[in-house]
Amino acid sequence: MPNEYEVALRNAAASVAKYVQDAATMLVETKYVELGENGAQSFDSAKPVARTVIKLDGDSEAVLPMRQNESGALEVDLTLFELHQQNVATAIDYRTHILNALLTTLVAQRRGA
Repeated sequence: MPNEYEVALRNAAASVAKYVQDAATMLVETKYVELGENGAQSFDSAKPVARTVIKLDGDSEAVLPMRQNESGALEVDLTLFELHQQNVATAIDYRTHILNALLTTLVAQRRGA
């Protein structure tokens, strides 16, 4: 019969496995709301301006904010793109810290066994 430590270790491993499965795809969307005289009309009406999908296997997809310039050519809206890139970097950094914390916990528990 498993002891309390083994049950805790199995539960932690199951949690990590679930997180890794959920972390297989990371979606970062940057949205906007139009401001009225009294602030945002509604945050529920936010519309996407950029999206990045990063998969655990290294595949990625990016949808960039584009504007038509005076000559009719499309160009990246640099202000929105930079904001979105900051959001992507923050999401990657957060995910890295969470995965490192989970792995550190598992290694520490395994060493204590």
